[in-house]
Amino acid sequence: MNKRFGMNKRLRTNWVAALGMFGTAWMSGGGTCAAPVVAGAGGAAAAAPNPKVTALIEGTAHQALFAVAFAGDRGIAVGAAGEILLSNDAGGTWRASKMSGSTTLSLLGVDRRGDSEIAVGQGGLILVSQGMDAWQKESADTQERLFAVSMNGNGKAVAVGAFGTVILTNDSGRSWRSIAPADVATYSDQGAEPHLYAVYVADSGMVTVAGEFGLILRSRDDGAHWTVAHKGEASLFALDLRADGAGFAVGQSGTILRTADGGATWSASASGSEANLLGVSSGADGKAVVTAMNSVLISNDHGSSWRAVAWGDFGSAWYSQVQFVESPPDTAILVGHAGRILRMSL
Repeated sequence: MNKRFGMNKRLRTNWVAALGMFGTAWMSGGGTCAAPVVAGAGGAAAAAPNPKVTALIEGTAHQALFAVAFAGDRGIAVGAAGEILLSNDAGGTWRASKMSGSTTLSLLGVDRRGDSEIAVGQGGLILVSQGMDAWQKESADTQERLFAVSMNGNGKAVAVGAFGTVILTNDSGRSWRSIAPADVATYSDQGAEPHLYAVYVADSGMVTVAGEFGLILRSRDDGAHWTVAHKGEASLFALDLRADGAGFAVGQSGTILRTADGGATWSASASGSEANLLGVSSGADGKAVVTAMNSVLISNDHGSSWRAVAWGDFGSAWYSQVQFVESPPDTAILVGHAGRILRMSL
């Protein structure tokens, strides 16, 4: 069997419908929220006020932002045709990077720690900055699409991508090597190399990746050994893990998983949605936001219950990623279709 294409067609086809990262806009797909409020295992759903949503950036129809990251008040958002936007005030205002538009390739993932920034995308593209908006293109000896990147405070970063790609740097992005599991195809029943869509690198060095077939893999030794923390049917598109060990993974057909031990074990959380869930971010006070195709979900009780937010185009458009900022409290920045950037105050 061809390890790249002889696989569960439903999963791979739905990934194309959900992410559509071949062009400059995402394809329509997914679903709508099946219920406004869903109680999780903890009991009745908690009532919550409707969050305030403000549009900060209104782009054009051909624009698309795929990822956003913050370190303190400094933020970066990336997207189609190499667009890079920068913020110095926790997302309140944005300006184009000097590197923005320097490539026709889409940037699909980004992270920043301190002054260091790494953006990744189509064709194995890697852009690295050590501050002052000065960027360098680096090579990782791969042409596969890179969907996400995560960096810790020690200069270690991992990027993940198509067909089981996992690459590592220990010098803030200057040099890279593959740490993909040698037996990655054995993690699927079809013997296929799964796309990996999300990654988190803890300050301890623990690497957690997630992707197709509900896979969540972990390595504490730079990829020498990998353990399986979760397998399932639905693809997982995003991870959010915090220093206190709490976190979420979200994905296909309304799938939400929770962890309380840094990703070692996971349990399902009922979302009440059939949408493809694309991004997730949470705070220590129990608030969490999930972005999706045709829906945005929030929780105020550590993910025990979720409800859809009724605002603007949330029911008819996609927002790809979300990140809470340090200040103001309980504030998240969302990015997505038409180059839009929103601020949500919970």
